[in-house]
Amino acid sequence: MTRMVMCRKYQQSLEGLAFAPFPGAKGQAIFDTISKQAWQEWLKHQTMLINENHLNVMQPETHAFLDEQREKFFSNADYERPKGWTPEKK
Repeated sequence: MTRMVMCRKYQQSLEGLAFAPFPGAKGQAIFDTISKQAWQEWLKHQTMLINENHLNVMQPETHAFLDEQREKFFSNADYERPKGWTPEKK
């Protein structure tokens, strides 16, 4: 049976993640309030940010930046996009 969550990003009941994406309170909060769809979209966007901005994921500053952007992304706030980025046409 599929686990449903009230997705914070989409404000509707959607399929939830199968497990917390990382340990601790932050991972549990994502597990409880972020849909599988929103998480997959974040992972794609995070990869784009890392690649386009040449971020070093071993640096604490990069983790802080990605944490901030993830929170903005899930809250529908204005989050960072790579220079020249345009949305995909559906």
